Amino acid sequence: MAYVQKQTVDSIFAGSNILRHEKCDSYLLFSGETSLGDGFRAFLYFLGLAYCFIGLSAISSRFFRSMENVVKHSRRVVEIDPCPSTEIVRYKKVWNYTIADITLLAFGTSFPQISLATIDALRNLGSLYAGGLGPGTLVGSAAFDLFPIHAVCVVVPKAGELKKISDIGVWLVELFWSFWAYIWLYIILEVWTPNVITIWEALLTVLQYGLLLTHAYAQDKRWPYLSLPIARTERPEDWVPEEANSRKAKKNVHDEYCEILQVGENENQNIVDIFSIHSVDSSDPLYQKVPETEDVAESSHEPLIKLEDANVFALWKEQFMDALMLESPESRKLNNVYLRLARIFWQSLLAPWRLLFAFVPPYHIAHGWVAFISTLIFISGIAYVVTKLTDIISCVTGINAYVIAFTALAAGTSWPDLVASKIAVERQTTADSAIANITCSNSVNIYVGIGVPWLINTAYNFIAYGQPLRIQNAEGLSFSLLVFFSTSVCCIVVLVFRRLTLGAELGGPRFWAWVTCVYFMLLWVIFVVLSSLRVSGII
Repeated sequence: MAYVQKQTVDSIFAGSNILRHEKCDSYLLFSGETSLGDGFRAFLYFLGLAYCFIGLSAISSRFFRSMENVVKHSRRVVEIDPCPSTEIVRYKKVWNYTIADITLLAFGTSFPQISLATIDALRNLGSLYAGGLGPGTLVGSAAFDLFPIHAVCVVVPKAGELKKISDIGVWLVELFWSFWAYIWLYIILEVWTPNVITIWEALLTVLQYGLLLTHAYAQDKRWPYLSLPIARTERPEDWVPEEANSRKAKKNVHDEYCEILQVGENENQNIVDIFSIHSVDSSDPLYQKVPETEDVAESSHEPLIKLEDANVFALWKEQFMDALMLESPESRKLNNVYLRLARIFWQSLLAPWRLLFAFVPPYHIAHGWVAFISTLIFISGIAYVVTKLTDIISCVTGINAYVIAFTALAAGTSWPDLVASKIAVERQTTADSAIANITCSNSVNIYVGIGVPWLINTAYNFIAYGQPLRIQNAEGLSFSLLVFFSTSVCCIVVLVFRRLTLGAELGGPRFWAWVTCVYFMLLWVIFVVLSSLRVSGII
């Protein structure tokens, strides 16, 4: 992809003018783009940005399915019963639920923002000033995670249904590290070395992610001296308990093996439930289980499909066949012609993405790790295109790059976070993973999403120039941190109030759920408006 970038750092961030009148000579694919009107060019680039966000949404389904196989991996443990002197075979999950929430779930759903920030940092290697898209997107994404995603989650449960956090201790630990992340960022930006980031500050930022993991695991295991003396209540052993009367999916078994129905047959099957991994008998119609045999009946957590039982290339071929299918059997049954046409149009819009993502290997290979890493690579590629489009949009429209980062980029790249938390609320009997994904994603955004890019830039500047990394428009970023911290306190206070009055953070009477939803959205609007006005020099 050809791309020419001729604007300077000062032109991106300087000035109080929202719109500039200078001609933008940057282009994405062809130099002839510069001959088009600025308004038409901005429209096309915004359209391309929206299409990239659709791609992120499409790849999220494959990401979740691969992560599902990673987390459900169990190891065989043989114990000797001394009385009858017999072997007892048990299968224990490799992943701890708390660590899985903070690493695979939170890190994975935040990977679009992390990729964008890292690419922005690599493009600025050799410059004494840090790029602005990364930090702006990550702070804006934190606000989107905390406010709109909480707003969605609080109304997802059915009317009157309550879902609360069962392990308050782990949530308090995650919440502490989430708040501390933004306090720490403000300290290094405004207190220790104003407007400058040293290599040691960047390194300490990254290392605190390890402290978060250690502290959360210690709280989950109730280690003495490192955990809060708060008992865990009402958390099912398998996190998502097996339903007593689960629906049995109709089975289409070919050659006595299971078949994994591919996503994409209709828009209601775009996302696979990542939390069904904790149930012995998944009621998700997307899956058909392998018939029990003597060697798999020993395990209470038998895999949905085994590599030796599957024709890998047949499954891979099926992915491409499904990607080219524009109308599903369910869609053909619809009597409404307009609805059928709308679905066909949407599937046609998704077809290029689906065909591209069909190259992701089947997600049951190597416990899902191959597909997991492949999806992250695709997400990084989309993030690279997003950074290019954002630079050109800022150049053409004159809108401050930070404003675009706070709004469009933050919302678009946070879509996987929204999907993950929504699924968690729908499937789990508690609110633990849904809210943990929000708080942990915010921590990951700072410790990894900002820490790693800054560590790359500071290390390069230290080695090449012996200079620290300077932060352009650090005052605007610090102001956004203060606004975010103030509004986030208001958000957490409401969650605590709901716990004390209604007995749960999510759900409850429909009226109060919607009141809470509107309140959270209002907090997000306040953050976006104040931050945008500040970085634009208006206030």
